[in-house]
Amino acid sequence: MNLAAATNENLANISNTLIYSSMAVYTLAFFAHIAEWVFGSRSKVGRTAAALKEDSATGGSAGKAQVAQGGGTALLERPKVVTRSAAGTRDVPDGPGAAGGTFKGDLWGRIAISLTVVAFAVQAGGVVARALSVQRAPWGNMYEFSITFSTVAVGAYLTLLALRKNVRWIGLLLVTTVLLDLGIATTTLYTDSDQLVPALHSYWLWIHVSTAIICGAVFYLGAVGTLLYLFRDSYESKLANGGTPGKFATSVLERLPAAKTLDTFSYRINAAVFPLWTFTIIAGAIWAGDAWGRYWGWDPKEVWSFITWVAYACYLHARATAGWKGRKAAYLALIAFGCWLFNYYGVNIFVTGKHSYAGV
Repeated sequence: MNLAAATNENLANISNTLIYSSMAVYTLAFFAHIAEWVFGSRSKVGRTAAALKEDSATGGSAGKAQVAQGGGTALLERPKVVTRSAAGTRDVPDGPGAAGGTFKGDLWGRIAISLTVVAFAVQAGGVVARALSVQRAPWGNMYEFSITFSTVAVGAYLTLLALRKNVRWIGLLLVTTVLLDLGIATTTLYTDSDQLVPALHSYWLWIHVSTAIICGAVFYLGAVGTLLYLFRDSYESKLANGGTPGKFATSVLERLPAAKTLDTFSYRINAAVFPLWTFTIIAGAIWAGDAWGRYWGWDPKEVWSFITWVAYACYLHARATAGWKGRKAAYLALIAFGCWLFNYYGVNIFVTGKHSYAGV
């Protein structure tokens, strides 16, 4: 074994160690997020119920400007600023967050974020070490794609936090998903660090696959927001209809952002990354033309990439159509993300095509 090969093998082992270390830190972050929700549950809840009760008592006119007479002069009162749901029927405030406005909850939340930052740095180091071990892009197979995908997803989440966006409510679901992703990657999808087949030796590997990873990571954040929107919207609907949600639903869903906020978050996330997904498909077609002599050959990966594009296009169009806003559009968004997941896992594992040369 020559020195270069030994150095590459050492880097591959370092990469594996860093990935396993990041999983350990993510586990600590997971328990810290659990503590954030547990201690936050001791806060006073009922903000949504109170807002709906107030809106019902005023006949739904809380947001209308009112004119009061004072000394013969008409005074226009400042209208109440509200957050309106996608259905346009409820005015409710955003919840206080996972910490529930408590000191202990917020402390554990900050600890969880700090641990997530450390885990992200360690995991990113593992991805870089994997790339250096073979001197190529670290996404030549499903194992490498998985560890890079979860790294980018956490990076996107931390970026939103750095931009002072109130998205800490994603933390627990994100860390849980990352642990599942890394668990599957290290046990089922693991592939030894090795060189690629000739067809993948192209600069398009850096462009096409990297944009696919970024799109998937951002689509994932949008899917989380959409899923939580459906739960929160059902919670608000039950309260609006005079129902009494269970203690668990009250404790958890009450602290989430309002349904409108979650709906808007998901829409903006998906709309922002959709053009990049369009570019990803175009870049893949150009690369296919260089590698295989045709731009489109109805390969399963190509077909499902296009199906995913169509699904997200339908979602974005539905958002602009009055009769399909709210829950109907949310279902389309989840179907679209389901198409992306199948394109990644299902096509690669269960369907044979020209994209199968990299193995799992």
